[in-house]
Amino acid sequence: MSNYLVVMEAAWLVRDVESIDDAIGVAVSEAGKRLNQKDMDYVEVDVGATGCPACGEPFDSAFIAAQTALVGLVLEMEVFNADSTEHAQRIAKSEVGGALHDVPLDVVETIEHEDDEEDDER
Repeated sequence: MSNYLVVMEAAWLVRDVESIDDAIGVAVSEAGKRLNQKDMDYVEVDVGATGCPACGEPFDSAFIAAQTALVGLVLEMEVFNADSTEHAQRIAKSEVGGALHDVPLDVVETIEHEDDEEDDER
């Protein structure tokens, strides 16, 4: 069994905002609040990045129209003792999805880490 870092992307809707910074702050705060209500402080929440179509430089994943924002959040979670990459992804989506119900989630990256037991044997 291995340990994995599962990185997910979430689409967060924020209403009645006037600036990108406000939308990002509200989205990160609301997501963190929902996760903390389920004692999931081990999930890292941050704003995502989108590449500029013209120059390729990354900018915050947030868009506002009619005082409603769509903010792309990045959620990172360590999954321990999973059987496979797919198993780790299912665990992470189930845990985070349960706390952030009705929020679209997509796994964007999964990184395998060595078991601590294997490190101790060396």
